Amino acid sequence: MSKLSRKLFWRMAIMICSVFLVSFLVNTYFLPKYMLYQKKVNLAELTATVQRTSTDELAKAEAELEQQYNVTIVSSEFESNLNDLNETIRRKLYAEGVSLSKFWLSEESIKELKQNKPVHKLYNQTKLNTSFLVTFLRVDDKLVLIGTSVAHSDQSLRAVNTFNLFIAVGALLFTLGLAWLIARQIIRPLKELAKNAEDISNLDFHKTELKTGDEIELLAASINQMSDKLKDAHLALEQKNDNLQSFISDISHEFKTPIALIKAYSSGIRDGLDDGTFLHVIDKKTDEMALLVDKLLHLAKLQNEPYHMADFNFKALLVRVLDNYEVAIQHAGKMVEVDDRRLHQPIVRGDQQKIGIVLDNFISNALKYSNEPRVRIELANEGERLLFTIRNSIRSWDEKNLKQIWQPYYVMESSRNKQLSGSGLGLSIVRAILEKHEAPYGTVAEAEEIQFYFSLPVRSG
Repeated sequence: MSKLSRKLFWRMAIMICSVFLVSFLVNTYFLPKYMLYQKKVNLAELTATVQRTSTDELAKAEAELEQQYNVTIVSSEFESNLNDLNETIRRKLYAEGVSLSKFWLSEESIKELKQNKPVHKLYNQTKLNTSFLVTFLRVDDKLVLIGTSVAHSDQSLRAVNTFNLFIAVGALLFTLGLAWLIARQIIRPLKELAKNAEDISNLDFHKTELKTGDEIELLAASINQMSDKLKDAHLALEQKNDNLQSFISDISHEFKTPIALIKAYSSGIRDGLDDGTFLHVIDKKTDEMALLVDKLLHLAKLQNEPYHMADFNFKALLVRVLDNYEVAIQHAGKMVEVDDRRLHQPIVRGDQQKIGIVLDNFISNALKYSNEPRVRIELANEGERLLFTIRNSIRSWDEKNLKQIWQPYYVMESSRNKQLSGSGLGLSIVRAILEKHEAPYGTVAEAEEIQFYFSLPVRSG
């Protein structure tokens, strides 16, 4: 028997035993008192009715009242002799089928009746195992007795309690089987879920299909959902680790090469071999390393740096960024086309300096990777937002590139040719800025063209 079966059995057994115990106590101690109380209430109600009725009316309604209240009603004239009065009442009760071995009215009771006070008596007939509850009334010049039998319930209660005990024992046996059956139905799917959870802890992500129609099915669905999310997170983490290892390898190479050149040219200067260009080369390599370090620091800084949101002219910002690339565009023999025909509201809200960094990265990437001279930029209002789109041709791409392109350290050009690739941090910086702005962004590639886009809210009013 499983732990769950035992737990269910004991809990259900305690509940059944508690119900039996309460029933036993109620039957033994409260039920007789309650039955007697109900009889007294019934007699009190009938007594009030009789006191409002004359003797003639009572004689006519006597049979109806006896049937309605399930009582016995007899009456007699007041007699001076108390023994004769008791004997008369006893005979009339016997005629009604009520046989009392003990019955009497005392002088005190007669005095109370003469004062129009009701007298209540309970005659215990031990041999008959019953009691007779009586109310005496004086109505006009007659003595009226209203009585009802109260059966002694000891034997009946013992029989009821014994029967309840048999029921409780049977219920306990039934509970034992029921607990085993219920536990079996519950434990089987729970074992599957426990196995699935153990597999997930061992990075074996799979689903458990359960159709129980209850909370266990909901639990299975939650675990399956957790498994999917953990699998995606694990794959993303593995991909980041791969990118990080690749970045460490590449960045180490990029630092190693200029350091080696700096060391070589420094040695040449010491040996008197400088032809006047050695210091220039050292400065250039030092600047390259400093720029890379700055980018790394800048990416880390963007995660926690405060953003200053304000309204600014997006089109004017784009023009300023493009002016910085004017010489580079001419030197590369390329051109940038800006289509703003669908732009009606250029004022947007955001951190102007940070959005300038985003535009700078998008434009520099487009000029660097495009294998055709034309780069197209479109500005358009869509609802309450300004949409920026930049398109350029691309040498090659696959679905894997698009999924990883926003990750830190990832570059689409695996050769790390400096003319074709950078440090892999530019789009990571863009993503960090746009996510801080809660700005939708993305990439679309089709045929031999790639498109980057993002949008910002325009100023209302």
